[in-house]
Parts: sequence; C-alpha cells; structure tokens
Amino acid sequence: MKPVIALVGRPNVGKSTLFNRITKSRDAIVADYAGLTRDRHYGDAKLGPREFIVIDTGGFEPQKPTGVVAEMAKQTRQAVAEADAVIFVVDVRAGLSGQDHDIARYLRSQEKRVLLAVNKAEGMAESPLLAEFHELGLGELHPVSSAHGQGVRSLLEAALEPFEVDEPPDSPDDAHRPIRLAVAGRPNVGKSTLINAWLGEERLVAFDQPGTTRDAIHVPLERDGRRFELIDTAGLRRKGKVFEAIEKFSVVKTLQAIADANVVLLLIDATQGVSDQDAHIAGYILESGRAVVVAINKWDAADAYQRQLLERSVETRLPFLRFAEVLHISAIRRQGLGAVWKSLLAAHASATAKLSTPVLTRLLQAAVEHQAPRREGRFRPKLRYAHQGGMNPPIVVVHGSALDGVTDSYKRYLEGRIREHFKLVGTPLRIELRSGQNPFDDKPG
Repeated sequence: MKPVIALVGRPNVGKSTLFNRITKSRDAIVADYAGLTRDRHYGDAKLGPREFIVIDTGGFEPQKPTGVVAEMAKQTRQAVAEADAVIFVVDVRAGLSGQDHDIARYLRSQEKRVLLAVNKAEGMAESPLLAEFHELGLGELHPVSSAHGQGVRSLLEAALEPFEVDEPPDSPDDAHRPIRLAVAGRPNVGKSTLINAWLGEERLVAFDQPGTTRDAIHVPLERDGRRFELIDTAGLRRKGKVFEAIEKFSVVKTLQAIADANVVLLLIDATQGVSDQDAHIAGYILESGRAVVVAINKWDAADAYQRQLLERSVETRLPFLRFAEVLHISAIRRQGLGAVWKSLLAAHASATAKLSTPVLTRLLQAAVEHQAPRREGRFRPKLRYAHQGGMNPPIVVVHGSALDGVTDSYKRYLEGRIREHFKLVGTPLRIELRSGQNPFDDKPG
C-alpha cells in the first residue's frame, strides 16, 4: 500500500505550493462532500522508486473554530487521521505564532509521525530565525522553499524513511495468483450492499484473512474455480468471524485500493448520475492503467427519463473510459451480478493478453497502408515495426523514424485497430513511439 503524507499548517504558509511541488502538477483529486467550503486535495507523488499519496489541507485552527473555519478544521483532522506521516508547515518569515503552538499540541496528541517543515527559508539554512521553531517540540527542523524546491527532497526522504518500497506488482500472467479486485465509488452508491451480496452468494467462498499494514482488508474470494482478492474500499471490517460492511468513505483508501488492484469495478448510482467525484475516480483509474468495468447500480430505482439522462452523462463525462463495459445492475436485488463477473474476467484477460510481435507488426503495416500518418515538416513519420512492451495495461512499442510528428489522433487510430483485432475490452492500451537515430545525423555536411 502507498504511504500517505498530509500537509498541515495555518493559512498562507505555502502548503498548496508545496503540494504542487511534490506532485509536480496543479491537478488534484478533490473530495466533494456537500456543503464543505474547503476540501481536502489528494495527489499522487513519486520519489525515486517510492510512490506515495499527498493530502493538501486548508488553514487549520484547532481551538474551537466556528463557521467556515470549523469545516476546514474538520477536513484537516480527517486528513491527519488518514495519514501515515504529517508534514507540519510553518512560515519562517512570519515567525512563530500562537496558532502554530496550538497545531503542534494537537499533532502531538494524535501520536502521528510529524515532520516540521520551515517554509520560505531560501538562503536561510543557517539563519538564527529558525531557532525559535524548536519551541514547538517536534524534533529536527527541515528548512525548505516550496516555491524554489530547496530542501523538499530531503524532507520527503525523511518522511518516507520508515516505509518499505512497495514490491513490484505480481506478474500478471501468473495463473496461480488471485485477481485483485477493487470496488470504487462515492458514498452510499451501494458498494457494501454489492460486497455483502457477493459474500453471501452461492458458489462464492469467503474466508478470514488478517488485515495488512495500515488497516487495509484483503478478502479472498473464490467463484467458479477462479480466485479473487477483494481489496477494501467500502469500509469492510472483520468483526469476529462475521464481515461487517460499513459505508465509510475515504478517498485515501480508494486511491490505495485502485493502485493495488488488477481490475477495478467503478460503481455509479443510477439515481444520482455521474458526479465530479465519479469522474475524478475514473480519471485516476485510467492514469493508474487499471482494467475497469463500470456498473450502474440501483438501475431498478431509476425511471425511463433518469436512465436516458444517465446514459448520456456517462458518454459525455466519462468519454475516456469508452473501452470499458457499462453494465446495469441492482446489488440489493442481486440483478446483473453474473454479467459483472464475466466482464471483470474479460477485462483482466485483456489487460494481461500477450500480443504477438509478428501480428502487431502486420497490423501496424496494414494500418499505415490504409491511412498513412500526416507529413510534419520535411518528413513523413515512418512506422516500421511494433512489439509488446508490457502488460496490465498492455503497452505497444512502435519503432520507426521521425515519430515526433505522429499526432494523438493517429495514435488513437492505431489503438482502435489493435483493440479490434485482439478484442481488447475493459483495459487502457498505451502506445509508445521510439524513433531510431539517423546514422547520418552527426556527419558533417
């Protein structure tokens, strides 16, 4: 499981700048809880081989906040609860404040691993102004500059030091390993109902397995001779010998489960339509390269007009998941669940398919013959041969020359031809272009 780091501090100390610096992006996954003025932001980050999740929070006022500030404090407390380590950000130029003392006191009470990042300290590594922050009693100071990136790497190395580097994912073509399945979706979409239906269904075997580190629950399942491992996103907990499913939503748990899965079942509520949160989760599934099946739950509770609107919103809001099968189910009535299992298996088979090099090369040549890439400048891209560069998701590597001129639309055209031939469903397909070096490029004219 990816470790989780939360950024905490009072307003305007540079937490969001640090968040953008760590994630190398201005994009974030937002938890869109209704009525909240300031939400937590989630992002993926990487430091060498280590992958982790970062949470950005609003300004924190732990002492009896009211109104908007109370909502922001609630969000920050939730972020701290979800985190494996907390980076407490302070501002060296503004100096130490009473609010910093309050936050430090709260963090000590949570018994979390806390690192103190003294921000806006560019060129001030030896400054006496840093000394006053020792009053917070949080150990070593880490002078950083979010804006310029100074000290950020060493701060992250210290934060991630206790966590082991995740092992490479299981070899996808190992038939003896179970298929890891994550069920993702918003709160109250029916994840727990679906899981309970699976656990109680005939020909489905479930047995106890202790929780892994950081409280993730993996439930082994067996159906029709196929082994699955359900990764908890719905708040599944062991209570004695009985599994108790609680609708408890955590973005962190969802992101960790998706990253850990082979296949993701994205559950959408037919009575609510496709929300921003659904689109964010779907985008994360795509970025993670996971095979995916979309199941629209509570289909029996939607009228004809709602169904029509929903099908249109899936097309317009999730166009990047066109490769995924969309199923209509009712978890509470156990309708359509057989089709879900078939689609999950088909998506996993496509994600781990072996694509023959001779066949890929023939497909590539036939595609170019049917529609050559557009000429860019003096040269037309030449696509010579292709081979598989990876699986789960499948990666097709195309070799040739002047491939910088190949457009995204032409890559989508190639992807369509490959998908059609190999009947790939439910999995992203990535095409990488590699231009061979022209041996005459370095010759004098």
